[in-house]
This record gives sequence, structure tokens and C-alpha cells, in this order.
Amino acid sequence: MLAVFGHHDDIVFMSENGWPTPQSQRIVGRMHTERRSLYKALTARDSRFDGVFFVGVTSTGIYCRPICPARTPREANCRFFDAPQQAEHAGFRPCLRCRPELAPGSAPVDDAQRIAQLIVQRLEDGTLGEKAGLEAIADQFDLSSRQIRRIVQHELGVSPVQLLLTRRLLLAKQLLTETTLPVTEVAFASGFASLRRFNDAFRTRYRMPPTHFRQTVAAGTGAVGERETLTLQLAYRPPYDWPGVLSFLAPRALVGVEHVADATYLRTVRIAQARGWIRVTRATKTHALMLECTHSLTPVLPALLRRVRALFDLDARPDLIARHLRQDARLTASVRANRGRRVPGAFSGFELGVRAILGQQVTVKAATTLACRLVEACGEPIATPFAELHRLTPTAARLAAASIDDIARHGVIAARARSIVALAVAEQSGAIALEDGGRGHPDESIRQLAALPGIGPWTAHYIAMRALRWPDAFPKEDIALRKVLGGVSSDEADRLSQAWRPWRSYAVMHLWHMSAPPATVSPSRA
Repeated sequence: MLAVFGHHDDIVFMSENGWPTPQSQRIVGRMHTERRSLYKALTARDSRFDGVFFVGVTSTGIYCRPICPARTPREANCRFFDAPQQAEHAGFRPCLRCRPELAPGSAPVDDAQRIAQLIVQRLEDGTLGEKAGLEAIADQFDLSSRQIRRIVQHELGVSPVQLLLTRRLLLAKQLLTETTLPVTEVAFASGFASLRRFNDAFRTRYRMPPTHFRQTVAAGTGAVGERETLTLQLAYRPPYDWPGVLSFLAPRALVGVEHVADATYLRTVRIAQARGWIRVTRATKTHALMLECTHSLTPVLPALLRRVRALFDLDARPDLIARHLRQDARLTASVRANRGRRVPGAFSGFELGVRAILGQQVTVKAATTLACRLVEACGEPIATPFAELHRLTPTAARLAAASIDDIARHGVIAARARSIVALAVAEQSGAIALEDGGRGHPDESIRQLAALPGIGPWTAHYIAMRALRWPDAFPKEDIALRKVLGGVSSDEADRLSQAWRPWRSYAVMHLWHMSAPPATVSPSRA
């Protein structure tokens, strides 16, 4: 890790005659190089280093995150640490602007980045094509639409309209080069309202017609319209623990909805009014997953791609995460043995929320059995070419309209049935948004979840970890985690976890892998 602890600054090995030894010279030279690299990252405000190191400023006695908006200090006044605890131990106070004592992503300074990301997500979902979309986001953050536009321009370098056009063009280019969809279908699948606008955008931006990209499709992919599906590549940063992800998802697969076999993941899909199915495999020659989906899903393709990327955690930085976690002796062996371990997300946030409630204090097998009963009773049937796929998961509207007795009759105890109905009502009303990554700070989303009847801190953190994609979630009450940590209390587990921030969710995956067999009763395994 490129970090220089403050207490290393004075290390010097002297020879008997008083001159620095070669070992000392090498150490000092390496430290100087590392300090220069870190200072460059600091001056660049490179967000990739957020949470990887912290900087203490000797002239002020304050320590900050590398993305702090405060004026950059002189290099001579900087001391670098790889954890807030080390900075505080050295006598520095946390900055009140970037809040380094909070995990990256939850401090107020992160609002601009979160707003920009939310806008990108709404664009992908197709819900931000009109002015009303920006107004809704502005209201959510108590800002004006003008302020929102300024934030997007500052964070992403383009206006919301330009951002929308760029993302549509990039998706269209991928569809043209990787699939045999007719050009007209490509235009509408990528979000253009008409073929004329589609052609004009290509000629204006790329100075060539869209058919130019179609000519690059590899020979032998089949005639246009020959297949009822299309296949796209979804890239990831290597390494990627594909077997580990599937081994996590397989025992949790919902009968009729999901199926995992032969290194392949299958599931039924419902997004808005679109219905269909997907098949995901690992590419053999590139760092990518191969997503096959039905043509019926092309109207919601941007949202589909986002959900699949979230489910398989394709945007993670395994190099930074592993480098950070393996410093703790408890995790070193697992990190080295399981390269590229991911935190499996959720294709449907609400579906995962229901699963988390059903999984409280029971085994994976028991939770899955209950969830499958609920799917069979409340899920909509769907026809697919696979015998294993014939059901869609219940919607929030369907479960919000159900009574506690309706759910309890499937073997769910009344308290959890009440929690499921409460979650469904909250999701349906918009009070909680599990399908779009939550709203506001992650801690606020966790508090909102924990305020629902029957949902405690463990369940809220588990939902945040998988449905809300919060990389620093930590269900400290988890029995399996506490056991593998030596039978410690939940408070002690939380104290130990501070060294793993801001990637505690990934540490959780390693600890669960190291823990007792799945048969052990533990809520963490839902």
C-alpha cells in the first residue's frame, strides 16, 4: 500500500561511524517516493484514493481525506496515514469539512458526487428525460434545479442533457458492434425518441453514420433477427472470483426465479412493464461477463445493465480493496487465497429486503425455503425456454396489499410477516427506495430501515451491504462474524472492524467464508 505512517518519518539506521547505512538510505529513498506519490494524489483530488490514505497537516493539527475541498497544504507540512485512528493517535483532529472519521460516501462533502451518481442512475432507468426528473432530485436534496445542473457540470464536466446524449450514444455503439439488433431497435433501445435523432447524433458526434459501426460486427454472429436474444459484454477490473460469487448465490437461488449451474447464472426479469430472462456467464478471453437477455428487455436495457453490474459487483476495485484488507492478520490468508472476492449485490433491492427479513436468525436453507413459498404464492408466472425459470418475484405493490395472515400462512412467523408488509408499504409509497440505491446518506437509509417494525441493525446493515451497495456496511451483531473473530461481543467486533474501513462489506465476505458451515444458525446467511 502506498502509505507512509507518520511515526515512520524519523526512522534512520546508522552505522558505527555515524553515517546512514545502505538499508537506511534505501528506506528513506522509498519513503520519499511514496510521499511524493501520495502528495500527487492529494493535489489531484483523486477520488480513487478516498479512504485509502489520510493526510495530517502539521501547520493546523488537522487531518483530512484526499478529496477535502480545503486548500492543499504544502508538502513539507503533510504526514500520511492509512487509517483515521493512526492520525488521531499522532495528535491530529478530524477536519470538519470532509469528516474523515466517517467512511467515504457518508460525509456531507460527498453530496455532490452522490447527486451526480443518482442522476446518472436515473438517466439509465429512463426516468430523467424531462425537466421534472431534475426537479424531483433537486427537491430530494433541498436544492434548486439550477444548483443540480451546476453540480453535474462540476462533477462530470457536462450538462445533464450532454450527459444523457453521451450515455445513449455509448450504449448504441455497444449494441451496434456487439449485437445483430436492427438499427431501428438499437436506436430505441439506447433511448432515442426517433431514428432521425439517432442518425443526427451519430453524424454530429462521430462524423459517421451508425451503420459504420455495424460493419465491424464479427462474421458468423448470425443474421439479423435470427436469435430471440442479444449478448453483451460487461467488463470488470481483474481479478474476479466468479466461482466465489456463484457459490454464494447458488444456495440462495429462488426456485422458479433463479438457477445456478455449470458456471452460469439464470433468472427471470421484470423491470417496469418489460418481462424476460437473462443468462450470465464468464467470458473466456476477456475480463468481462457475458450477458444474454431476451429482446423483450431492450426497452429497459440501461436499467438492466445497471442491475446486473450491481448484482455481480462489477465496479469494485479489487486491487485497492485487497491491498487494504490484507494488512490485517485476521484477513491476510483469505484475501490471498480468494483473489477478486466480491460482495454479491441484488438484482432487485426490494426482493433482497424481503429475503433479509426472512433470513433473520435462521439458516440459508430455511430462509430460501420460506422465500420460495412466497414466490410461488405471490409471484407472477412467466414462460421461458428453461424449465427452472417460470416465476417472477412478488412486487412491493402485491405484498403491500397482502394481510399479515396472507403471508403468515406460508410458514412465516407473524412478526416477520408484519415486517415484510411494512417494508412493502414503505417501498410502494416511496418512503424507502431500495430499487434505486436508497436516498441520502447510507447511515440515514439504515436508520430508516431500522425504524420499520421488526427490522433491527443487523437486517438494516445486511440490506445496505447488498441492496444499497454500501461498501462499508458492517452487521456487527452477526453471530458468524463474532465467532470467527474469537467469540467477541458486537461492540468489540465493531471496534475491530474500524481497521477495515471503508471496505468492511468486503471484510464481511471474507469472514463469512472463514466461518462455520452454512448449517450453523446465523442471520448473516440470508
